[in-house]
Amino acid sequence: MLIKNSAVAGTLESSDAQVTIEPGNGLELNIQSSVLNQYGRQIKAAVLETLNRLEVTNAKVTVIDKGALDCTLKARVECAVYRSCDQSASNIPWGGIIK
Repeated sequence: MLIKNSAVAGTLESSDAQVTIEPGNGLELNIQSSVLNQYGRQIKAAVLETLNRLEVTNAKVTVIDKGALDCTLKARVECAVYRSCDQSASNIPWGGIIK
């Protein structure tokens, strides 16, 4: 999936994450979290799994985690990707790939 614009999903509230995605060359991932030492590998894995499933290969992704669960991280990444591709809310196949 081609990232066309910058987009943001999520909040900075407790138990949430804010994901920002921008066009880029290659995949660049920046994670900020108060629990990075304990859960950094799992956060990275959840984000990369979602990007891989959506076939995103060129993007700059910033995640500011406030203790979000994996399902929340995946949903925020997916939402940010769809927003960056100008997909309408009525045509989004949540949990799948836009063809």
